[in-house]
Order: sequence, then C-alpha cells, then structure tokens
Amino acid sequence: MTDAIPPGPVPDKISWWFQEAMKADQSPPSPSLKGRLNADVTVVGGGFTGLWTALLLKERKPDLSVVLVEADLCGSGASGMNGGKVHGYWGSLGTLAANFGADAALEAARLGTAAQDAIRIFSTARGRNVWWKEAGDIRVSTSDAQDRKLEASLAAARELGVPDTAVRLDKRELDLRVVSPVFRQGIFLPEGANVQPARLARELRRSCIELGVRIFENTPVTDVEEGDTCLVRTRDGEIECRQVVLATNVALSAHKLAAPHIAIFSSYAVMSGVIDDLHGKIGWRGDEGIADLRMFVHYFRKADGNRILMGSGSGPIAYGSRHNAPAMNEDKAAAARACAALSRLLPGLGKPATEKAWGGAIDISADRLPFFKSSEKGRVHIGCGYSGHGVNATRIGGECLSSLVLGVKNEWTASLFCRRELPTFPPEPLRTYGGRLVRAAILACEEAEDHGRQPHLAARLGAWLPKAAGIKVGMR
Repeated sequence: MTDAIPPGPVPDKISWWFQEAMKADQSPPSPSLKGRLNADVTVVGGGFTGLWTALLLKERKPDLSVVLVEADLCGSGASGMNGGKVHGYWGSLGTLAANFGADAALEAARLGTAAQDAIRIFSTARGRNVWWKEAGDIRVSTSDAQDRKLEASLAAARELGVPDTAVRLDKRELDLRVVSPVFRQGIFLPEGANVQPARLARELRRSCIELGVRIFENTPVTDVEEGDTCLVRTRDGEIECRQVVLATNVALSAHKLAAPHIAIFSSYAVMSGVIDDLHGKIGWRGDEGIADLRMFVHYFRKADGNRILMGSGSGPIAYGSRHNAPAMNEDKAAAARACAALSRLLPGLGKPATEKAWGGAIDISADRLPFFKSSEKGRVHIGCGYSGHGVNATRIGGECLSSLVLGVKNEWTASLFCRRELPTFPPEPLRTYGGRLVRAAILACEEAEDHGRQPHLAARLGAWLPKAAGIKVGMR
C-alpha cells in the first residue's frame, strides 16, 4: 500500500518548455503540405530524431532533396516535453554489460559521448540560445535499496576499467552541491548537461530550413506505401520519394517493424514557479542534473529564473499502441507524484508553487536501448525505443538513420544500436496487464523503501516477476 499523495496540478499536453520556446521563436509555422511533390527522402516526424536525421542528410549530401513532415509543430511532442537532461550511457554500464557484454557496453557509452560532443557543438554555436548548461549529472540514493544500486553502478565502472566516469560522492561531498536530508550518498557522472529541449528543437528546425530541407508542419501522415519507390500520403497531399524515415516516437508502436519490441509508458513533470533565494535554501549553486535511483525515477534540474523541474517516470502504461489514450497526458496521480517529490526530496524549499504540469507517452524498448532498422526492401527506416534517454540518444538516432539512408557502413551502422537482435515483449493482453501489475508492485515497494518500511510480501512478489520471467524491463 502506497502513501497517499496529495492532489497536484492538472497536467496537459503542452509543456512549459514549448510555451517558453514559442514565445522566443517568432518565426511563422511552416506551411502544411497540399498537393503532390517529389523528393529523394521523406522524414516523418519533427522531433529530435527527425530533425537530426534531416540535418545530417543535408550536411553530408547537400544535393539530396529532403522533405520533413510534422503532424503538429516541430518540437511540440516528446522532444519538447522531456526533462532536458543530456547524458549518454556511462551511468548505465552495469545494465548494458549484463545484457550485452562488457565490450558492447563500452561501445554504447563511447558513442553516447560522441553524440554528447555533437550536441554541445550545435547548442553552443554563435547565435543559438538553448540554455546549454554543462556541469555533469548526479544520481542520489534515498534508501537502502538505492544504496545497493549505487554500489553496483560504481562497481561496474571499476570492473570495466573506467572508474573516472562514475565518481562516488559521500554525504559531505553531496551536501556541498545540494543540501537535502533525504539524500544519503551519490554518484557524479562528469558527462552531463541541461538544455531547454523545445528551444533546441526549434533551433534544429531553423538549421534544417537554412540547409534546404523543405518542412511542412500541421501535416499528419495517413499512410506510407513502400514499393520500387515510396508514396507518403498526408491529409491533403502526397510525396513520392526513394526512401522514408519514420521518426514518430510512440506512434511507431503500431508499425510492424517496431510493435513487438516497444511498450508505451508515460512520464510526468512539473515546473515550479520562481524560487526566491534558491541557493540560500538548499545550496544548489551548480547546474547539475539530478536523479534518484528508483526504478520509476525522479529526475530534476534547474531552469532559468531559479525554477526547478521535477519529473516522475511513474505514469500509466498504455494498452497496445494506444499512445493517445487520455492517461498518457492527463493522469492527475502521476503529476501529483512529481509535485510531491519536489517537496519530499528538497524539503528546504518548503512547498514551492507549481507553474505548470504536463505528461506524455514514452517508448520503452524491450531491452531499454533505442534501435534503428530498415525494412526488408531497404526503403523505410525507423528509430525508436529511447526509454527515457531521449536527448542524447536522438543524436545517435540521427547518425544511424542518416547512415542507413545513405547506405554508409560506419561505426554507427555497425553498432549495437543497429546490429543487435531485438528482444520482444509478451503479447497482449499480458504485456499491458502484466506490466500494470508489476508497475503497481514496484511503486508500492519504492514508496515503502523511501519511508524506511519493509514492502509488503505481495508487492515484493509482483516486483520480482520480470526477473523471474527473464524480461529486461522492470527488473529491480
């Protein structure tokens, strides 16, 4: 039985980030597609993955005709809703090594570093203001169970010969960065930054347009037909092209190339109002991103104007491919958990006012790693399964997908992200109803542990099920 969570703010589909970015970006929307046109490549989806892919295609082959279509406005979906924490896979070495082996784990982490470097170069270029702050990332423990996970992460970095990528912070060292009586100890990951994600998406859009990508917003795709050429049908038009990139995030849960390999969870976030004397209250002077070590993680970071974003990855699970179900954006309980975490994890702030809450669906792959693959005919390419690691990994996605389109064999197409055999989830309805049972059990366990209590036997048994079944998602 979990502790009662007081009511929180009502969430919606539009993030604080996107509202702020659109006030700063006064450029008019791109037109919607009407009629028929031809292109070499059509990119479907105007989030990070689609924009990075289109940008890299034009950088590498400027004479390529690239069209990008977006159902809404570029950056309005998952790319403009996430926490804006940018980091690769050094903090996941233990899980990666257990699933894929030591060499593959290091390969994935090093490609994440290459992606981090590229995002930094883009974000800090003259004339771009995406609130890039690079100060590392911190994972904190708040219970005995999280202490054990912390020790395992540190051990994995040592055993793989990269101890400098995960540095222990004892309680005294942690208090020098941010003061909370709830925090017990931490890990400092030097590779980490924060960004205003919707501003980054809008800057990518602008760069794509400058390079000659034809962008059509408010243009939902209704069908993709693959043959000797491809035909992309939209509400009011169609595009004949040689190749198609599908970068539509959770919508790919209905696509045959992705459906067996991803499940739809949801994550919720709240943005506080301006907090007076933030530094004086909790001593948080740096710009580190922070997360606890729960399975359904709390992730938080500062935003310009002495605000704090607090997110909770504990939202509902969608049935099958129903990523537009109301619970994905409107679950008050998930928003309330994020709001309550702000006061519980940073009690020195009191109970800061909440300026906005929002939620959205996230695509969880069956092994928690994104994947990029092509159809049998090699004309349709997909990328998804980011599993909450979006900002950094979407640059990996751009590298992989642009390379697949161009037929280039390189470190990206030879990597774990493209070459591994993909595990599958159980079929429906077991996937959803089993997932919901396990989710409820893990939430009950983590709430009890955070309050110093032993979880009930039923909760412990429910949380144990994924491990017993050999499923890599949801294992504690």
